[in-house]
Amino acid sequence: MNIKTPILPSKQTYVKQHEPHELNKRAICIYAATGFFMDDDTYYKDEVCLAPASKHTLDADGYLVQSKPWFEWHYTPREISFNQALQEYKDLLTTITKEQVGDSPVILPLSGGLDSRSQALVFKDLPNKVSAYSYSFPGGYPEHKISKQIAQVCGFDFKSYQIPKGYLWDCIDDLAQLNGCLSEFTHARQMAVLPELKQKEGVFSLGHWGDVLFDRGAPDGIEEKEVIPLLLKKMLKPGGLEFAEALWKAWGLAGTFKPYLISRIESSLSTIKIDNISARVRAFKTSQWAHRWTTTNLRVFAEAHPITLPYYDDRMLQFICTVPEEYLADRRMQIAHLQQDNALASITWHEQKPFHLNNYQYNKVPYNIPYRVLNKLQREFKAAIGKPYIQRNFELQFYGEENDKELQDRIFDPSFLEFVPKEVVTQFYNKFKNLNAVYYSTPVSMLLTFSLWKKHFYTK
Repeated sequence: MNIKTPILPSKQTYVKQHEPHELNKRAICIYAATGFFMDDDTYYKDEVCLAPASKHTLDADGYLVQSKPWFEWHYTPREISFNQALQEYKDLLTTITKEQVGDSPVILPLSGGLDSRSQALVFKDLPNKVSAYSYSFPGGYPEHKISKQIAQVCGFDFKSYQIPKGYLWDCIDDLAQLNGCLSEFTHARQMAVLPELKQKEGVFSLGHWGDVLFDRGAPDGIEEKEVIPLLLKKMLKPGGLEFAEALWKAWGLAGTFKPYLISRIESSLSTIKIDNISARVRAFKTSQWAHRWTTTNLRVFAEAHPITLPYYDDRMLQFICTVPEEYLADRRMQIAHLQQDNALASITWHEQKPFHLNNYQYNKVPYNIPYRVLNKLQREFKAAIGKPYIQRNFELQFYGEENDKELQDRIFDPSFLEFVPKEVVTQFYNKFKNLNAVYYSTPVSMLLTFSLWKKHFYTK
C-alpha cells in the first residue's frame, strides 16, 4: 500500500513499525515540555505518525516499510516586485478557496486577527452563502464584537457564542477520542459549541497557519548560534521544561532531558537545507508543530462538517518558498491585501487593539498609554467586584471548587498514578494551586491529558 502525504496534512495518519510495544517515554517527555510530539513520535515505540510531504510504503500488515520525501523545503526567492507578489498571493488565495468550497455554503470562524479576515475578504466577492461565527470568554475581551463588524461589512450571517465555565468536563471523553490525546485539552474551545456547529450547513473554511506563513520565521539579524535558543524559547511551554525533567527523572531515563531535546531539534533542523534562517525556521515550525499540534484539533471541526484549509494547500506552501523574505515579514502581504478594503482595514486588529490596520504603527508609547491605563482600571474594577478578567481558556476549566474536583478526580485517579508517579502529580498540582497558576497551568493540563490517554488508549 502506498500513501502520499501533503506538505501540510489536514489529518494525521498512524501506522505500525517493527519495534517493541513499549511506551516511548523520551518522546512523551518532549510532548510534556512542548505540547506536541516531534517528527513521527507517538506514545508507543511501535506506532508512528506518517511524515508530511512524503511517499510511504506499507506492507500487507500495515507496517511501515519506507518513507521517501517528495518535497524538500527550500528558499528560492524570485526577482519580483512586492505588488506582483501581492497580486499572486491574492489570486492564489482566491483560486484555492474557490476550488476547496465549490458551490457549498461556507462556515467561517472569525477572529480579530488577519487570517480569517483575509478569508472574509475573498468570500465577500464570491457567491457562496457564508455563516460566520466567533466566541468569547465570560468576562474576557469581547473579540466577537470585532468579528461581528467584519461579518457585517462582508454581508455574512453571524452568530456569537460564549464559552461557558467548566464546559470541558461534559465533553472531555469525546475530545480524547477525537484528538487521541495528542494535544492538551484547554485549546479546543470549539468543543464547547460543537452541538451548535453541527446544526449549521456547509463546509468549514479554516484559516489555520496563515499567521506563520505570512510573517517572520525568526527575528531580523539573527545569527546561526541563536537559532537553537530561539526554537527552545518558542517550543517550551511555561513550566514545560521543569515538568519534562521531573518525568524523565521519575521514569529513570538515562542522561538528561534538555540535551536530548536539543539533539532532536538539531537533527530535524539539519534536514532543512535553507541558508536563510528566517525561512528555515518557518519551514521547521510548519513541518513540526503545524503538523503535530495545530492539525490535531482539526478533528473537532471535522466532527461537525467537512473542513477546508486554504493555507494548508500545497500550492500556498510552494508559493511561500519563492517569495522574498522581506515581503512575508511582519504580516506585510496580508496587511496590504486587507488595506485594499478600507472598511475591513479600519476594524480593530485584536493583536494591536485598539488600533487597526491603517494605524497600528501607533501602538507604542505614548500613543497607546490612554488605552492601556483605561483597560487596566476596568480590569481591576471588575476583579474588585468579583468578576475577574478571563483571558485564558484554562481559567474557565481549572478555577473554582467544581472544576478543581473534576480535575483532581482525574489526575489523582489510582490507575493514572501507575503511569505518572503520584509525587510528580502532587508536585505540579501544588505549584499550580499555590505558587503560580499561569506558569504551571500547562503541566497540569498535560497531566489531565495524560490521564485521559491512560483511560482510553493505554495498552500493555
